[in-house]
Amino acid sequence: MTSRIIAVFLLLFSVNVIAADQQPEKEQPPNTNATPAQYPPLIERYILDELKSIRQDQQAFRAEVENKVANARLDVSDRAIRYTTDTLNNVFIIITTAASLLVLMGWRSLRDVRSKLNEVVETKITELTSKYEERLKDLEDKLKRRSQEIIEAQEDISKANEIHSIWMRAGLETNMHQKIKLYDELLAINPTDIEALIYKADAAFELGEYEWAFSLANRAIDQDEDYGLAYWQRACANAANGAVQEAISDIKIAIDKAPKLAEEIEREPAFEPLHELEEFKELLA
Repeated sequence: MTSRIIAVFLLLFSVNVIAADQQPEKEQPPNTNATPAQYPPLIERYILDELKSIRQDQQAFRAEVENKVANARLDVSDRAIRYTTDTLNNVFIIITTAASLLVLMGWRSLRDVRSKLNEVVETKITELTSKYEERLKDLEDKLKRRSQEIIEAQEDISKANEIHSIWMRAGLETNMHQKIKLYDELLAINPTDIEALIYKADAAFELGEYEWAFSLANRAIDQDEDYGLAYWQRACANAANGAVQEAISDIKIAIDKAPKLAEEIEREPAFEPLHELEEFKELLA
């Protein structure tokens, strides 16, 4: 299962490299029937087939685990019943032998012994029954917990595969509206996914929805005040909305939270309205 996921990653990386190498040659006529524009659907189909196969394997594994757990329960119950039956047989053999030996001692003695033996047998049976009921209950609880852990682990793997598939599709998608729908799917699975929230804000910004992008960036900051990219995205929205001082302030906070962002200031198209400001020039110095 892990090897398949790794193979998908390697294939995607290889295709991205090939696509990047072929980008400068867009004006030349293609040498084959397939074009780079056709790669994303083929890759997406391959990824979906792989994920389908993985899910089928997971379902088979889950069924196998449940079957083993059921067999284990039956085996434990059978052993407990056999042990109780053997114990009862031995007790009755002892009673029969004792009764045979004491029959010559008279009815009164036999009656006393029989009464005492009945009490002992009942007490012993009660103790054994309680003891094995506790053991069976403890074993059943352990099996249930283990089964639940296995099921939860499988669900986590399935969830992780689904999230990874959506991110792959979002990376291949060029339509911003479709990108936003994919990010909404990620947020439906995990509402606290701050990265999906920031990417959604960036897509909204690309569509010219600056107020929406600003609102999404604020939501991301509310979730994590130390996430530098959230301040960066809000700075882009502020710059587009004409709030230049707020944009400068957010840029400073973003760089303080994530120093590597300082390398991207001059290359960020959203900050072009700020290039003539002295405070912005100081950030470039």
